[in-house]
Amino acid sequence: MRKFLRGKRIVAVGTLVALLAATTAAPALAAADPVRSGLDVLTGQDGVPGAEAVIQDGARTRVVRSGTGDLATGKPFPRDGSYRAGSVTKTFVATVVLQLVAEGRVRLDAPVERYLPGLLPDKRITVRQVLQHTSGLPNYTDDLADVDPETLRHRGAEPEELVAMALKHPALFPPGTSWSYSNTNYVVAGMLVERVTGHDLSGEIARRITGPLGLRDTYLPRRGDERLPSPHAVGYTPIGGKLVDFSDFDATIAWAAGGLVTTPSDVNRFYGALLGGRVLRKAELAEMKRTVPADLGVPGAGYGLGLGSIPVSCGEFWGHEGGIIGFTNLAGVGPGGRRATVVLNENPTPADTNAHLLAVTDAAVCS
Repeated sequence: MRKFLRGKRIVAVGTLVALLAATTAAPALAAADPVRSGLDVLTGQDGVPGAEAVIQDGARTRVVRSGTGDLATGKPFPRDGSYRAGSVTKTFVATVVLQLVAEGRVRLDAPVERYLPGLLPDKRITVRQVLQHTSGLPNYTDDLADVDPETLRHRGAEPEELVAMALKHPALFPPGTSWSYSNTNYVVAGMLVERVTGHDLSGEIARRITGPLGLRDTYLPRRGDERLPSPHAVGYTPIGGKLVDFSDFDATIAWAAGGLVTTPSDVNRFYGALLGGRVLRKAELAEMKRTVPADLGVPGAGYGLGLGSIPVSCGEFWGHEGGIIGFTNLAGVGPGGRRATVVLNENPTPADTNAHLLAVTDAAVCS
């Protein structure tokens, strides 16, 4: 069974335009509409049920869809429907932490021990290292890789339980000496927010980000809230050789690492505001964009604080990928401020699908 959260899935190819042309059956169509052709590769060649790209360039919004949002009815993706954003959640959580840094309530290079005493065995791990995946903390979701999804549907979890799951394993490396994507880091970051503010993480995201930006369809579900709001594409996962509707489940098993519910337009607005300097001060945004080399499968890629930097054919793309049972998405901002969110209603594993997802994103922000 695939991993529950596939946060380390931003991978691509050396020359994205060449890949898109090579994997599209009709080169003339690719030249006319590379976004639509790229989505057709995902739903055709890769077998993903459906895919949608929502592109915002200034005041203009373009929605491109392929395949189906519901295998039973054949209905397409609903325009701007709800979906589960997976690790895109991490950018929201990192933003809240950096707002606390701006307020003087958290220091990036202070040890996590200062804010969460006794939680981590290695007292040297800093807040920055947690946000940048350089802490060496093992990834708790590795322990869930072979668990049947139906076992997880109603399970949910408390943050302390998820951290304890990870800490059964030895550290991956001494803090600050390497990079390894770990969902555990963001569970720790979410706990830090709750300890420092005295409020739950869901409420802090609402108060600090979704409320001020008017993101009416974005929230972090609490324990027991399993329903994905309508309208939404059906989120599928393979169980017993069949694609099963996994739209509704308790996403607190992902929590601060990947539990967010949102819509493409909300995500585009968020990344546009964040990268446009309207959510963080210049100093904190600069820290967020201070990257280290990261194994994202793309030469020249880097990871900052909850934000990835990926080379595209026209420059640099800042954003994040997210994969959780039922959905995959890649979202962010390209050169010139063009925003794009690409959503699939399955969380597939083949490497080609990862490359094709980034190829569509490249076409969306560059073509």
